[in-house]
Amino acid sequence: MSSEQLPLKLTVNGEEYRVQVEARRTLADTLRENCGLTGTHLGCEQGVCGACTILMDGEPVRSCLMFAVQAETSDIETVEGLAGDDGELHQLQEAFSAHHALQCGFCTPGFLMLARGILDRQPDIDDDELREALSSNLCRCTGYQTIIEAVRSVRDQL
Repeated sequence: MSSEQLPLKLTVNGEEYRVQVEARRTLADTLRENCGLTGTHLGCEQGVCGACTILMDGEPVRSCLMFAVQAETSDIETVEGLAGDDGELHQLQEAFSAHHALQCGFCTPGFLMLARGILDRQPDIDDDELREALSSNLCRCTGYQTIIEAVRSVRDQL
């Protein structure tokens, strides 16, 4: 029994991807398997861990909780789109490195995209709000303090 494949046009990191997917395929799986953008990680696949966080129309979204067909008219940003066209790292990526805000790195793409969405929306976010917002993603390695310090350093530069 095969499922019907639907034609889909996604705009990801400013590029257009034309793919064929089943209606039930998640955005996370489509980004990874159909678009080849494997920076979006799958952890819990229930929207709890935040490893699959991307930006959709500027808002942080758990891509494992969405069907790809729901994103067709949206502007999607993944971690692959953070660095500049010249390969220069985004200031958040630089800060994560400088503050040792990653260990195994599995949660890092989700945290980077969450932090980007937070700072784009609220560049003057206070420390308590920042801590609360970042607590929505899970990290088993860092203890969060270095992640908070990295994002705070970028916030303070804005």
